[in-house]
Amino acid sequence: MRTIGLIGGMSWESSAEYYRLLNGLTRDRLGGHHCAPSVMVTVDFAEIEAMQRADDWRGAAERLAEAAVGLERAGAELVVLCTNTMHRVAPAIAAAVRIPFVDLVDATAQRIRTAGMRTVGLLGTRFTMEGEFYRARMAEHGIEVLVPDRPDRVLVHDVIYDELTRGRIQDSSRREYARIIASLAEQGAEGVILGCTEIPLLIGPADTSVPLFDSTRLHIEHAIELALTAPESHTDHQSHSWRSQPLRRSPGW
Repeated sequence: MRTIGLIGGMSWESSAEYYRLLNGLTRDRLGGHHCAPSVMVTVDFAEIEAMQRADDWRGAAERLAEAAVGLERAGAELVVLCTNTMHRVAPAIAAAVRIPFVDLVDATAQRIRTAGMRTVGLLGTRFTMEGEFYRARMAEHGIEVLVPDRPDRVLVHDVIYDELTRGRIQDSSRREYARIIASLAEQGAEGVILGCTEIPLLIGPADTSVPLFDSTRLHIEHAIELALTAPESHTDHQSHSWRSQPLRRSPGW
């Protein structure tokens, strides 16, 4: 099994869930006492969150690209970015390393297509729900994305930053999320993407009858599958990750 590199800290609560799932699912897959060879670098979320608020995506891209380079130097053979929102700068991160970058949005889209769905709702930070990067990536897979109306987008975002990233889980917020999921289903969503790595800490399949796509779990499942596959069989990374290029060749950053 190849060594998986994890860029964590956004927030550490969800990064801990990544680590738990990575090793638990590896043990389920391989049995016995197996766990996943891995390396994690934890960035300071306060630094990244300040860059988000300042709309400094170039600075954030450079910081996370540095983290990816550190993972590669530490022996990682795949890079997993433990956050949905920061996949906005995925091309720059992938461009900084020679090893494959495992794309969360692609992994989620593949599972949605396997389920036979073409229209899904999306919950995440306002950067994810209101930005184009997530919708555009889904559109490449033939999937239409619906998002909540503005007041509900504000609520979803605020719960993530004010509660979930601080380790606070509240029943009142779970009920609000369930309401918003039901509203998206009424608008035509066949399922809903939990498009922030903290959201599965709050709500899951037991809380709604609408099919949910847990991007955190799907990301880890895909990374494990790739880690267990011989590198030489991946002659085209584009199906599961951004193609790695030297950083200087990545336009727009």
